Amino acid sequence: MLRFFAEMLDPLLNETVILGYDRFGYHVRKPLWQPQDTQGWMGGKVVLITGANSGIGLATAEAVARKGATVILACRNAERGAQAQADLKRLTGNQDLHLELLDTSSLVSVRDFCARIAARWPRVDILVHNAGALLNCRQESVDGLEMTLAGNLLGPFLMTHLLRPLLAAAAPSRVIFVASGGMYLARLHPDDLQFQQRPYKGALAYAEAKRGMVVLNEIWAHELAEQGIYLNAMHPGWADTPGVQKSLPAFRALTRLTLRSYAEGADTIVWLAMKPDFKAYGQFWFDRRARAVHRMAATRNSPEEIRRYWELLCVLTGVEAPFPVQGTKQ
Repeated sequence: MLRFFAEMLDPLLNETVILGYDRFGYHVRKPLWQPQDTQGWMGGKVVLITGANSGIGLATAEAVARKGATVILACRNAERGAQAQADLKRLTGNQDLHLELLDTSSLVSVRDFCARIAARWPRVDILVHNAGALLNCRQESVDGLEMTLAGNLLGPFLMTHLLRPLLAAAAPSRVIFVASGGMYLARLHPDDLQFQQRPYKGALAYAEAKRGMVVLNEIWAHELAEQGIYLNAMHPGWADTPGVQKSLPAFRALTRLTLRSYAEGADTIVWLAMKPDFKAYGQFWFDRRARAVHRMAATRNSPEEIRRYWELLCVLTGVEAPFPVQGTKQ
């Protein structure tokens, strides 16, 4: 009976957003989810998680560590990263947890990080792009790039490109982009990617970067799937993360009692990472179901704009890669 009502309510909650994205929506949908045995499957898998020292990244790391995975904790702050590593070892009993420093907003940091990973591990089974930030004012990275774009999109783009050999070596492997429901309000602006012409709004810059992440997931998905690398994007709903606490205090004050926990926000990431024999790709997931990537026609881009967007990502990161021939969904 619970499953029947959950099946009926799911699409309605997804459309209303307010009740669907908070803790209420999470618990209404839980009867739809089937338990899965992942203990044996995750053992020995190498899982790389960015932003793993707090919030959803930390909850994801704990979940996969408990199942016996080798976990690479990619963190920007050495002290907080070391504390997270120690806490996770104590909580999970898994000692195969490794701290690596990474600033996703710095192209040099990303390149150095990927070189260290390649020197130490022959493969990466699961890559989770979780690190990100919402800024209230326009800032530039060490490379002179708009910070929100750099940290939330350019870093993950470059990292996925550089780690492709390790992901291919682990095939079938998985890449998971942690996006945001805020991307439903944004479209790509390849003519003003870095808010040099428009007034800067932190929430909009964040939403556009997350929209870019979802588009990148679609562009790249077919090409990488041919190598046994399965890309998917998801959004965690409204979770009480450090980013929300710091950057959206008014929103948090209004919704604090209904926000999802870290573990609830991480649930779909963990499900995508752990589900055995999962070979879907190029889709956008929320609460363990594939969802539409547009709610409004105004957020759609033309194929020409998408191609231009890809070309700009390549120029800004120094990546030389042709536009994937199958990368024209929108």
